[in-house]
Amino acid sequence: MAQYDVVTLGETMLCLTPPGLRRLEQATTLEVEVAGTESNMAIGLARLGLKPLWLSRLTRNPLGRLIARTIAGQGVDTSRIVWTDDDRVGLLFLEEGKAPRGSQVFYDRRYSAISQMRPEELPTELFHPEGARLLHLTGITLALGAQSAATCQRAMELARAAGWLVSFDVNYRRTLWEPATARQHCEAYLRLADLLFIPRGDACTLYNLAPTLPPEDVMAALALRYPQAVIALTLGSEGALGRDAQGTLYRQTAFPAEEVGRIGGGDAFAAGFLYAYLTTSQADARLPQALAWGAAMAALKYSVPGDVPIIERWEVEALLAQGHGGPRLRR
Repeated sequence: MAQYDVVTLGETMLCLTPPGLRRLEQATTLEVEVAGTESNMAIGLARLGLKPLWLSRLTRNPLGRLIARTIAGQGVDTSRIVWTDDDRVGLLFLEEGKAPRGSQVFYDRRYSAISQMRPEELPTELFHPEGARLLHLTGITLALGAQSAATCQRAMELARAAGWLVSFDVNYRRTLWEPATARQHCEAYLRLADLLFIPRGDACTLYNLAPTLPPEDVMAALALRYPQAVIALTLGSEGALGRDAQGTLYRQTAFPAEEVGRIGGGDAFAAGFLYAYLTTSQADARLPQALAWGAAMAALKYSVPGDVPIIERWEVEALLAQGHGGPRLRR
C-alpha cells in the first residue's frame, strides 16, 4: 500500500469576495476563503476517501497558517509544507456577477511564497515506489515563475523515477501568460503525462483550433500530439469526452445543475475522475467510471458556493445512481 494515493504541488491563496454580488469598489466588507486548484482537488479526494498530500510553500504568518489549517481540516496531509519568513501569501479577489455582468477574478500573487519554491525544497525521500500512486501537477504552478516551474519539473522527474503515474491539468490562465508561452512550457508535461485534463476552450486557445470545432475533432488533434495519454476533454454544460491510450472514445453527458458557484468546478471534476480512476479495478471500466465521477463531482460543486468542493461521497454515489433526474428531498 502506498503512503499516499495522490501527491500534488501548487499555490493556495486567500479569496476575498464582496458579499451580496457587490462590486469590489462598492465593498465595505470582504468574505475570506481559501482558493487553490491543487488543494481543491486534494480536498475533493480526501472527502471521497483517498489519501492526498499537498506540497507547497507558505509564509509563516496568520494568513499562511489559515490556509494550512483549512486544508488540513478537510483531511489533506499538509505536513510537508515548506514554511518561510520571506515572501507573501497570494490573494485572489472575486467579484461575483449575474448576467449580463459576469463574475471577474483579480489576482494579487506576484512574488508569492510558492513562486519562489526551489527544487531542493521538495521532500525527495518521499519519491519512492511506495510513497504514492500518482503525482498531479497543473499549468498554473508552471506559470507562477521560473523557480516554481523548475520545482514542478524536478517533481515530475522524481515521480517518474519512482514509477508513479503522472497527471497534468493544463488549467490555462490568460492573466498569467500568453497562449504560445503556455503551450511551450506545458509541452514536456503533456508529452510525459499518463493522464491529461484540458477544457475544450483551453485546447482551442493553445492550439489555434476553431472554437466551433466538434469535440471529437479537438480530441483527435490532442491525441496526435499526446498518444501516450488518457485524455479528459471537459466540455462545460455538454459534459466531457475521454480517450484512452488505445484510442477508444467515451462520451459523458453533464448532470443538470442549478449554478450557485461556478469556480472550482474543474478541480472537482479532476478529483472525481482521479478517485474513480484509481479505485476502479476493471481496466475497461476505468475511464467511463472516471468520467462519470468527474461529471457528478463538478455538478455538485456548482451547487456549493466558494472554491472548495464540500461534497460527500454518498452524494456523488446518489447522483450517479439517480442519473439525470432532478434533486430529491432527503429526509
